[in-house]
Amino acid sequence: MGRSVTIADETLPGSAEESQNSSLSTTAARNLATTTKTSPQMQGITSRWLLRLLPWVQVSGGTYRVNRRLTYTLGDGRIDFDINGSDASVIPEELRELPALREFTDTEVLAALGSRFTQHEYAPGELIAEAGTPDDRLVLIVHGRVDRIGTGKYGETAVLEALAGGDHLGDGPLSADEGTRQFSYRAITRVTVLALPRPAAQEVIDRSPALREHLATAGGGTARPTNDSGESQVSLASGHHGEPSLPGTFVDYDPAPREYELSVAQTVLRTHSRVGDLYSDPMNQVEEQLKLTVQALRERQEHELINNREFGLLHNADLKQRLRTRTGPPTPDDLDDLLATVWKDPGFLLAHPKTIAAIGRECSARGLYPTAVDFMGHSLPSWRGVPIFPCNKIPVTKERTSSILLLRTGEENQGVVGLQQTGIPDEYEPSLSVRFMGVDDRAVVKYLVSAYYSAAILVPDALGVLEDVQIGH
Repeated sequence: MGRSVTIADETLPGSAEESQNSSLSTTAARNLATTTKTSPQMQGITSRWLLRLLPWVQVSGGTYRVNRRLTYTLGDGRIDFDINGSDASVIPEELRELPALREFTDTEVLAALGSRFTQHEYAPGELIAEAGTPDDRLVLIVHGRVDRIGTGKYGETAVLEALAGGDHLGDGPLSADEGTRQFSYRAITRVTVLALPRPAAQEVIDRSPALREHLATAGGGTARPTNDSGESQVSLASGHHGEPSLPGTFVDYDPAPREYELSVAQTVLRTHSRVGDLYSDPMNQVEEQLKLTVQALRERQEHELINNREFGLLHNADLKQRLRTRTGPPTPDDLDDLLATVWKDPGFLLAHPKTIAAIGRECSARGLYPTAVDFMGHSLPSWRGVPIFPCNKIPVTKERTSSILLLRTGEENQGVVGLQQTGIPDEYEPSLSVRFMGVDDRAVVKYLVSAYYSAAILVPDALGVLEDVQIGH
C-alpha cells in the first residue's frame, strides 16, 4: 500500500506574497526626499602652478617694455628647415643665422647657396666629422643628436657639447682660409644633416661680388670689449695707489627694447533666460556656467604662457639657455646642468607629470631619493632643494619627449614675470572681465568673458630649458 505524504504549505522565495512590502519602499520614498547635489564638476581643472607662482605685474597701458643693456650678438641662432616627409631643404633666409652671413640680405644669393646643400644620413655612433681633417663642408643638423668631442684638460677624450636640430658644425667653407676642424662630431642617434661642400660654396661666392665683399669684411674691425653676457664692458680701476687718471665709461642701453602687449583669451557665454529664471534654485545657473567658463579660460591662459610663439616661455628662452640631455632620460647630471644655467637664485622647476615620473625612475635607478619639500600644504619632489611643480601644458611629442623649465621669478630678481591689468571695466577676477552683451530675439542672454595676460623674461638667464627629455621606458 502506498504511504500518504503531507507537504507543508511554505511560501517560496520570490512569490507574490513575499513581494508585498510591509513598509514604504525606498524607491517611492525618494520622490519626497530632497536630493543633495554637488556643483558641476570639471575634470579639465588642474593645479595651474605657473599662474600661482608667477609674480604678476600691473601693466596699466597694456604694453610692458623691457629695457636692457645693449648686447652684441654674433649670430648664434638656430636654422629652420623646410621638411617634406623624409626630405629636407634649407630655408634661404635662415642661413643668416650663420655668423658669417648675419648681416647679408641678398635673398637670391642665399637661395643659390641653399640649393647646393645635399642631404646625408648617419647611423648612431658614426663620425660626421673628425678633428684634424680639412674643414671643407658646412654641415647643418636637421634632426637627431650629435656630440661635439674634444680633448679635456688632462688629455682625456671628453664630450664638450650636445648638438641637435638647428645647430651647425662651423662655417669653414664660407671663409677664405682652408683650416682644419678642432673637434670631432659623432652621431648619438640617427642623424639627418644638410652639407655644403667648399667647391659648391666657392662657386656661389665667385658669382656674387656682394657676397664676396661681405665675407671679406665679416668680423673685421675692432670689436668693442664685452663681458660674459655680451654687454659692453664697464671700464673700472681698482687696487691702485696714488692719483692715477681714472678711466671714463658709460652704460649703453638697447636702442630697440622689446615690448610685450597683453594677449587676450575670449569666449561668449550663452544661457537661455528661461534657464536662469526657473532653474536657479538652489544653484544659480548663470553663476555655475560662468564659473566653469572662467576655469577653462585660466587653463588656456597657462597653456599660452608656456606655448605661445610670441611670449610663451618655451619659445622665448634664450638659445644659450637651452640644454639637451646626455643620454635621453632626465638624469641627475642633466638636472645639475640645468641648475647651472639659472644659478642666480633659481626659483622652481616646471615639468610634465610624466617627466617628473621619469626623473623619479632615473634617481631610483642610481639609489638617489630626492627630498620632498612642503609648499602651501603640498608635498612636492625637489632637486637640490629646488621644488619641481607639475604642469600638463608642457607638450609631450609623439616620440615621447618633453622639456623641463627652470625659472627665476620677480622684477627685483630680474626674473620671469606675469603681466596683467587689473581694474578693467566689468572685472570679475583680476584682469578678467565679464561683460553683459544683451538678450537676442531667441531669449538667449550673452556674456563676453575676456582674460588679459602675457609674460616677460627680463634677462636671458632667468629661464633655462632642458629639451628633448625622453620620458618613455
